[in-house]
Amino acid sequence: MIIDFHTHVFSPQIKKNRNKYIDSDPCFAILYSKKDSRLITADELIASMDESGIDISVILNIGWITHELCVETNDYILESMARFPDRLIGFCSVQPQSYEAAIDEIERCAKEGIRGVGEIRPDMQLFDPRDEEVMKPFINAVMKHKLMLLSHASEPIGRSYPGKGVLTPEVLYPFISNYPDLIIILAHWGGGLPFYALMPEVNKAMKNVFFDTAASPLLYRPQIYEQVVQLVGAERILFGSDYPLAEQRRALEEVTSLNIPRETKNLILADNAQKLLGIMDKAV
Repeated sequence: MIIDFHTHVFSPQIKKNRNKYIDSDPCFAILYSKKDSRLITADELIASMDESGIDISVILNIGWITHELCVETNDYILESMARFPDRLIGFCSVQPQSYEAAIDEIERCAKEGIRGVGEIRPDMQLFDPRDEEVMKPFINAVMKHKLMLLSHASEPIGRSYPGKGVLTPEVLYPFISNYPDLIIILAHWGGGLPFYALMPEVNKAMKNVFFDTAASPLLYRPQIYEQVVQLVGAERILFGSDYPLAEQRRALEEVTSLNIPRETKNLILADNAQKLLGIMDKAV
């Protein structure tokens, strides 16, 4: 089994009316204003999965700035999960500053089978993940329904690119420390946060933190896999492509070509995700 823990899908309505959503939402505008920034539907994702040999994908939302846009895309993710129950697992999006509406939306989505919240983008959704007044009721709702939280993460140095943002390790670490029992997945290798795991207090604080590999071929050399395995353990790494930003086949081939033990590859490609998502073993 192979599980891609980081993909994005949008409804045909959003894909057809891209300019309307560009005008309505700054996060969407930053990510998808360029014509070559691909938008895909759930059906197109399934086609890519079939072509690439991927069994299951986690479908994520983006950091919409309004509650209404979160709900609109959540509806499509729930619909897609119902259409492809053996292939797609959904995360929902909320705007924490909507307070009660956000908590109600988490409850609604959890009842429909959503497994997590994300990909949150606090810098684009204009909330501070260190602000307990906003975050505490939001996180309490996430944990009440036994969900996990997937957040974007940014490298503090290196090249700039659309949507990079400012969710660097120094921003993420206080948030992680405030909620040690919350299962957190940090996208894009956590913006380099695993490299601080050599500090005992940081490693201890990150006991429930996982790192996905989304867009890794666009950000790092393949050696990052071996390095992060040594720093935090293979049990904390989740294979993610960030499709359609990065091709699923390319991301998968990078992992399969690594000179690391097969058991390590299995943990990254499926076993860790199966454990988090509660997926039973399935013969390939």
